Amino acid sequence: MTQTIGILIFDGIEVLDLGGPFEVFSVASRVAVSKRGEAMPFQPVLIGLSTLPAVARGGFRVLPDATLDDHPPLDVLMVAGGVVDGIQHHEAVIEWLQTQAQKVGVVASVCTGAFVLAEAGLLGGLKVTTHWEDQPELARQFPELSVVPEVSWVDQGRVVTSGGISAGIDMSLHLVERFHSRELALATAKQMEYRWTEHGL
Repeated sequence: MTQTIGILIFDGIEVLDLGGPFEVFSVASRVAVSKRGEAMPFQPVLIGLSTLPAVARGGFRVLPDATLDDHPPLDVLMVAGGVVDGIQHHEAVIEWLQTQAQKVGVVASVCTGAFVLAEAGLLGGLKVTTHWEDQPELARQFPELSVVPEVSWVDQGRVVTSGGISAGIDMSLHLVERFHSRELALATAKQMEYRWTEHGL
């Protein structure tokens, strides 16, 4: 059964926060289908606040596949990071996250996406992580969280958070292992010529 991975995109998103996980799940599916003869395990879907392109940091433009109001049912909801000021307090985004969190199996974040999940009340008193530079601020804004340094990701079951930028690739490979198999995760990393940092919690 194909798992749909919804990735929220927005103006100010960090390109690799988005592109890294998208590449992992799309390559994992390609490897599974073309080299292992399996059904497609993952389908990443980019979800925007509207149908307009999201302008990432550096001017990279990304077209959404769907919107908050019109997207397929999700199995995993992921919030990438970047400049999140515009969505951390965006009422429609927060309400959408809270609604989706009751439906999906896993909610995940990359980098400063953790601030958005925390604002939506989805991190509770969990252990979490974010970009090393933003860890003190995450702890200051949300003192109920236990912010873990020096790990690529923290898996708390229904909530998984990662460090910054390339750490989202490490977390996504971990999710491929968790949802499918270690063999596919390793094959995906090899296909990407990526040295997987398996330093998670």
